[in-house]
Parts: sequence; structure tokens; C-alpha cells
Amino acid sequence: MLIDHIGIAVSNYDISKAFYSKVLAPLDIVLLTEVEGWAGFGRDGKADFWFGPDDIVLPPMHIAFAADSREKVDRFYEVAISAGAIDNGKPGLREHYHSNYYGAFVLDPDGHNIEAVCHRE
Repeated sequence: MLIDHIGIAVSNYDISKAFYSKVLAPLDIVLLTEVEGWAGFGRDGKADFWFGPDDIVLPPMHIAFAADSREKVDRFYEVAISAGAIDNGKPGLREHYHSNYYGAFVLDPDGHNIEAVCHRE
């Protein structure tokens, strides 16, 4: 991974924690730690995705999480929608990126564009 980790401000910690705990589970990403009011999610014991409360939430960002299968992208999308996410692109091929780019996009509680993507056939 090019970036070691990323952290974003959220408007409601508890809502975001519940949302991401559900939505990232199909991608095998789990809550690993909470430090000074911030939640750290990741795989294999390393928290790569962090968020915490702040009075100022930046304009929506795009964050893409890697999935190791298209089925996990589909499951991410299903769980996200059932958790209250807003559809921003149903699961499917995005061949304008490359021939095996399979992704799904949702908006989180703060309007961030959250994606799950698989690059495998």
C-alpha cells in the first residue's frame, strides 16, 4: 500500500463506528483499536483507516477499500445499503478504468464516497 494510513473527521463517532463496523466486515476489515476517541480499522492487526469526531468535517472524500473477490464487493454494497448508505454506484465492471475493475460505491453518513474494489478477473 502506498499510504501507511488515513484518518478522517466524522460528525458523529457512534454512528460512524456502527456504520463502518457493518460495512467493512465483508471486506475482512474490522475495528482493531480505539485511541483517544479515534477508531482504527484494518486487517491483520494493523489499523490503516482511522476516524474520529471533530467540529469540522471536511467536504466529502473518496476512499476505496480493496476487496479480494467480486463477491465481497457485492456483499459490501448489500450491507452498506442495509446500514443506511446512499447508493453511489451499484457493483459492476468499470472498464473505463481497466478491464477487471469491479467496484461499488456508497455514501457514508457524512457524504464520503466509499468504494469497495476488486482488480481480479
